[in-house]
Amino acid sequence: MTGLAPTGGLFGKEFSCWAGPKAEPKILLLGEALHQGELEVRKPFIGSPGKELWAMLGEAFPETSPELHAEITSLQRYGPAWGRKREEWLAAAGIAMTSVFNFVPAGGKIEALCGSKKEMSKGYDHPAIAHGKYLHERYLPDLFRVHGEISSARPTLIVAAGSTACWAVLRATNIGSIRGTVSESVKLAANTAAGTETVLVGSREEGLKFKVLPTFHPAAVMYAWANRPIMVMDLMKARRESVFKEIRRPARKVLINPSLEEMREWIEQTLKASPPSLSVDIETAAGQITCIGFGRSRTSAMVVPFWSPSSPEASYWPSLAAELEAWRLVELILQSPIPKLFQNGMYDLQYITKMGLRPKACLEDSMLLHHSLFPEMKKGLGFLGSVYTNEPAWKLMRAGKADTEKKDE
Repeated sequence: MTGLAPTGGLFGKEFSCWAGPKAEPKILLLGEALHQGELEVRKPFIGSPGKELWAMLGEAFPETSPELHAEITSLQRYGPAWGRKREEWLAAAGIAMTSVFNFVPAGGKIEALCGSKKEMSKGYDHPAIAHGKYLHERYLPDLFRVHGEISSARPTLIVAAGSTACWAVLRATNIGSIRGTVSESVKLAANTAAGTETVLVGSREEGLKFKVLPTFHPAAVMYAWANRPIMVMDLMKARRESVFKEIRRPARKVLINPSLEEMREWIEQTLKASPPSLSVDIETAAGQITCIGFGRSRTSAMVVPFWSPSSPEASYWPSLAAELEAWRLVELILQSPIPKLFQNGMYDLQYITKMGLRPKACLEDSMLLHHSLFPEMKKGLGFLGSVYTNEPAWKLMRAGKADTEKKDE
């Protein structure tokens, strides 16, 4: 039952490869396919990637039955039977596991299950799993099967481990861009058992949606060890997110495109309140500042535009006098004694000082602070956002060219 053999997903419960609690787990770890040795025991994440995942789970959930976790780890030397004992710890942690495909693809490669778009029938509407690679229709029942398993179990959070898992529940495969950011799944239709067959009920329009946190597949960690601390941090975030079913985005009040009067009022309020710190960030294009933003708290910020690369002859401000007054107000807050926080501040300051401005109290840099704590990790703003905030992957919300984006690391 390897390679291009028929999937087992349609032929009854004996083909289920599920581990952990089957009803309302806090977390469902969704993998891509079974690895060698896992098919025999019909349990996911038992092979070498599964052992590494097990070690990372122990680090991310240190307070969950640590003695039991250590005991199960010691059993791994005796082969895949350790998976049976693992059920006790998974139940205590509220973690379930399954895979999109309940078999071993040829060569362990998902691409072996795919073909070009022209090989698919008319009306095929599933996105590519990899570039130019579309899942053959004979394997779609496994996708329906896993959707049914998820709908029946109703987990609080799905941790989609790897591109294939993201493809199955998010219809997206850009794992490098979306990992660590919580989002909502597509609607997953339910399956209903009818004798020894499984019948697809409804469609994506009629199914359920679930909260999803994309992360790396543990096999990717084994190939690129630098991904390991990132995945551990994602699993720690999954633990926090598994407490509630809904996606909780922070409420923020951002003043954009302000008038001069609105700028003055916002800055006067900030100077009067004197917050513990003031975050400063710029965006640049063609060697100059396009806008500058200030954040005085977790919930309140202001963004001041100056010009757009799409209209290089047109300033945001209606007159030169108005633009000069806007820069004067920017200078006023930059020269205040409030401690300033930057992200890769050396980049921002070289542009700010070229404008003739001399900021004061430039004391903190989130990139350097993070790097001093976790030097093995990435330190760009997008990565920090995926780790420390509940914001979506905001850099995917707009189309941007490499030469018009601020370099934040």
